[in-house]
Amino acid sequence: MSLETSSPRAPLAALPPNPYNALAWFVGAPEVGPGVWIGAFTLIDGSGGLKIGAGVNVSSGAQLLTHSSARRTVTERAYPHVDRAPVEIGDHVFIGANAVVLMGSVIGHHSVVAAGAVVVEGSRFPP
Repeated sequence: MSLETSSPRAPLAALPPNPYNALAWFVGAPEVGPGVWIGAFTLIDGSGGLKIGAGVNVSSGAQLLTHSSARRTVTERAYPHVDRAPVEIGDHVFIGANAVVLMGSVIGHHSVVAAGAVVVEGSRFPP
């Protein structure tokens, strides 16, 4: 079996290429500083605006989200939009494994986001 197929019948979908990790999924056009390391199985959502500072470490399984479809879903699409808000990650920030950073958050320089943490929408953490 090749990488392109998981069985003779079904093609295997590929992640869009990115320069950081072949097993990370990038959406949109995030602004990524120099010296950034991004682990496998991460979701880097730049669709609402994402800035990742220099020397940041995004551990495996983390998700940086700049959009939410929650309001659209719970209103049975009476609210027809996907909400978006930019996320800013300062320089030399460590984001632990499986952490989730929700839209509109700002994480200051030299911060640590613990493994499994959820940074709620609109949070502000100073340097």
